[in-house]
Amino acid sequence: MLVLLAMAAYMLIVLAVGFYYGKRNKTSDDYFIGGRKLGAWVTAMSAEASDMSSWLLMGLPGLAYLTGFGEAGWTAIGLAIGTYLNWKFVAKRLRKYTEVSNNSITLPDFFSNRFRDKNNILMIISSILIIIFFTVYTASGFSACGKLFASIFDFKYVPTMIICGFIIVLYTSAGGFMAASTTDLIQGLLMSFAIIIVLIIGIVKAGGIGEVLSYAKSVDGYMSLFSTYDPAAGKAASYGVINMISGLAWGLGYFGVPHILLRFMAIKSSKEIKKSRTIAMTWVIISLAVAVCIGYVGAAITAKGIGGIETLTTSSAAETIFIRLTNAFLPKFIAGIVLSGILAATMSTADSQLLLVSSSVGNNLYKKIFQKEATDRQILLVTKTTTFIVAIVAMIIALNPDSSIFNLVSLAWSGFGSAFGPLILFALFWKRTTLKGAVAGMLGGGTLSVAWSLYICKLGGILEVYSLLPAFIFASLLIVIVSLLDKEPSSEIQSEFDSVETTEI
Repeated sequence: MLVLLAMAAYMLIVLAVGFYYGKRNKTSDDYFIGGRKLGAWVTAMSAEASDMSSWLLMGLPGLAYLTGFGEAGWTAIGLAIGTYLNWKFVAKRLRKYTEVSNNSITLPDFFSNRFRDKNNILMIISSILIIIFFTVYTASGFSACGKLFASIFDFKYVPTMIICGFIIVLYTSAGGFMAASTTDLIQGLLMSFAIIIVLIIGIVKAGGIGEVLSYAKSVDGYMSLFSTYDPAAGKAASYGVINMISGLAWGLGYFGVPHILLRFMAIKSSKEIKKSRTIAMTWVIISLAVAVCIGYVGAAITAKGIGGIETLTTSSAAETIFIRLTNAFLPKFIAGIVLSGILAATMSTADSQLLLVSSSVGNNLYKKIFQKEATDRQILLVTKTTTFIVAIVAMIIALNPDSSIFNLVSLAWSGFGSAFGPLILFALFWKRTTLKGAVAGMLGGGTLSVAWSLYICKLGGILEVYSLLPAFIFASLLIVIVSLLDKEPSSEIQSEFDSVETTEI
């Protein structure tokens, strides 16, 4: 009862934040990008909290628990590198360029304005891709909510997943970007508290760090960067170069994930980027390392049967190890606060995803394509209606309780990274990029990503590499080749490109 009370209190807090900012939003610009008023702390923590999602507290520990350091370790390393490079090279120039380029308030806006896309081809394509991939991504968050309550309270998966989904919808649709960003700050701090407290108590219950390491060393391939433990065979399996490259390739996704890029666009000044980067990197490195360690600790505990926690043998079950450790060893009210960290992780990503999808429909498709004379009130009505519709579709996708959070995130991450990542880099740093090159790269990258994930990778061998890498390379080649075959961008576009470097914003 105390666990449920603590979690209910947390949900009431985020709802209150949503309705508070709902009263403060005066225009659609306020709703979509918060008037570009985010401070360094809110930018950093909301970007990273919305990035990591329930994957940090469930997907990554579950992966480390089941297979050891190989896949989890290379993925974490790739994410840390990608996070740094994104903050270092993309954040500042994107913040400046989006304001210089007709004050673009969404990513589709920026693409359209950057390339003077009078027919809105880029805006339509990018909006559709955001709708498709973010709906899948949102489904992973709703799935995490259902698993959380099913594991703790033995509630039925589907009803609780739906209830949590609608709570997220309520505060997101009410408060918009500022509500999402402020709650993400709270949620990021709560996630930090949750993973650290669970790691500490887990180590104590396992008998100390020595006991955890001793168990990990006793499992074939569990501690190796170059092999992985196969639970079905009960022995190590080779973790080759292709798998290592796949893990590192996850970092490429950061260049194209809209809800992270939107935070860069919304920070109040480009001068705040350096401070924000330091905060973000500190949080990311600590969080990823702790999440992997929780998987190790959980494996040592379940192997010994400590706390009555049974050994988990499937990826779906392994993703609940954080929940089981918390439920077994922490006082009930504290457990409720810690488990709210999973809600925080889920909500911090799902709210941003829902907001991005609804803004793509309301601001980019409805306002820019179908109803150019639309008022702010009409735009917000369409936006909020879209939020509810997308949430329902995401819930339908998440109906299967055995679906893997990691796999859902993997598919969406690859889609965004390959469709938008190369284009963001070329749009920001290569003046010769043309509209036709941009369209070719976006379509080619997104299409190959899906095809590779669903079909090509099943052919085995080198083709098993994570779809993001080949799709990213393919999109980059298309952008370069098609742009060079096309005529040079206009002098207006080139002058704007050059002005970004000297602009102080």
